[in-house]
Amino acid sequence: MKKNIIYTVLVFTILIFVSCENEDSVTTTQIDTSTPILNETDVWLRENFVSPYNIEILYKWNINNTDISRYLHPPYEASVKPAAIALQKAWIEPYTILGGENFIKEIAPRQFVFAGSFNFNPNSPTITLGVAEAGTRITLFNVDYLDFTDINSIIQPLKTVHHEYGHILNQNVPLDPAYGQINPENYTAQWFNRSDAFARELGYITAYGSSSEGEDFVEMVSEMLTHSKDEFDAIVESIQDEEAKAQIRLKESMVAEYYLTHFDIDIYELQELTYAAIQELVN
Repeated sequence: MKKNIIYTVLVFTILIFVSCENEDSVTTTQIDTSTPILNETDVWLRENFVSPYNIEILYKWNINNTDISRYLHPPYEASVKPAAIALQKAWIEPYTILGGENFIKEIAPRQFVFAGSFNFNPNSPTITLGVAEAGTRITLFNVDYLDFTDINSIIQPLKTVHHEYGHILNQNVPLDPAYGQINPENYTAQWFNRSDAFARELGYITAYGSSSEGEDFVEMVSEMLTHSKDEFDAIVESIQDEEAKAQIRLKESMVAEYYLTHFDIDIYELQELTYAAIQELVN
């Protein structure tokens, strides 16, 4: 019995030794661990977005960052910094001034993806201006086509950012269901068949705002934060239908209450800051 145990242990030891001998030897890792080469734009982005806010701006092409079914291309490097400065001045800084140093640090997408081209939607006469993914990433399209001598060109991507950031805020603090009950009867997936002017006569600030209650809310936010109060008031007062006008004013009050109650931010003060920043961005 004792011999059998000794033989068994000996055979087991030999098998382990042979097995180890047959294994491939450990080689150098195949993962690229070298320090990336940073250009001037990369350094600036690290200093102004990554280090202070933990926000990464991706502009060098990575097929995993975009929809491969769309015809998209990366932006020219020269387009990146001006677009990033617009984010810094008209989004980050106003929220930081009113919400505190940690506001954007705590509630923000951790990545922005810049695409140079327009994102045309198949089987639809529309383009996608931006996409928010689970509150962690915002993709902005047509960055190469921004004209900083034209205020309307600057406003377009900022509307997208304020719109998508509104969704992120809603993910942190849900929208009051009562908002969607103001005029739910005219929400439609065919919103693109309406003009903004027509949608306003139905009680929605934009045509896209008439697609659903969530989009309705963030369209109110984006319109308010890319216009002065006088401009926004002029838009509302131009509405002919008094009921529709009253509905938009009610939505405006609910947006203001949402910001003040949940984030201690006066949206009208925020509006002043964002609009002033937009004016300063125009070359």
